[in-house]
Amino acid sequence: MGKHKAIRLLMVATVLFIQITFLTRIVREHYETNAFIVIAALLVIISIVFGYKYLDLHHEDYAYEKISIVIWVPIGALICYLLNINGGLGSILSMGIVGTIASFLPLLNKKSNYLKQIPASIYCGAFVGMSSVETSPSIGFVLAAGTLAGLYFMISKNLFLGVGGKLGTMAFAGVITATLIYWIVI
Repeated sequence: MGKHKAIRLLMVATVLFIQITFLTRIVREHYETNAFIVIAALLVIISIVFGYKYLDLHHEDYAYEKISIVIWVPIGALICYLLNINGGLGSILSMGIVGTIASFLPLLNKKSNYLKQIPASIYCGAFVGMSSVETSPSIGFVLAAGTLAGLYFMISKNLFLGVGGKLGTMAFAGVITATLIYWIVI
């Protein structure tokens, strides 16, 4: 198996694992009956697996986002977190401010392809910065989660095409991975 195919498989498996785990935890938290949990979890898992297998969600070529674009993910996370926690604006308003400002960056130079690509990465980072202080206890944690989300953003350039929520999913994966590492280390 080639390096690119292995990275793609790892990325899809990671997102699939996170989705299944998260959805199973939701079902388990809201329903008392174990039989219902098993049936619901199996239905969710089957639908996700069939969705990944039979929907055309990926390009056949292997391309990765450039580091110069990905670096904006942790920056967006940090700005949103600072507005959210330190600025006291709340997660929704902070996200809206960061996303709106990022959307105007391409207007600085309409011919620049680089500026056209920055808003998506800042917006992905802003999803990380929306986390509550219980989830993201420090700026260091937010930068780590933003960096991991940036890594997922970089790898998933040609994955999950046409699927809504890709940026939020990459941010969620970054926060979940950072939380897992945080729990293991501390």
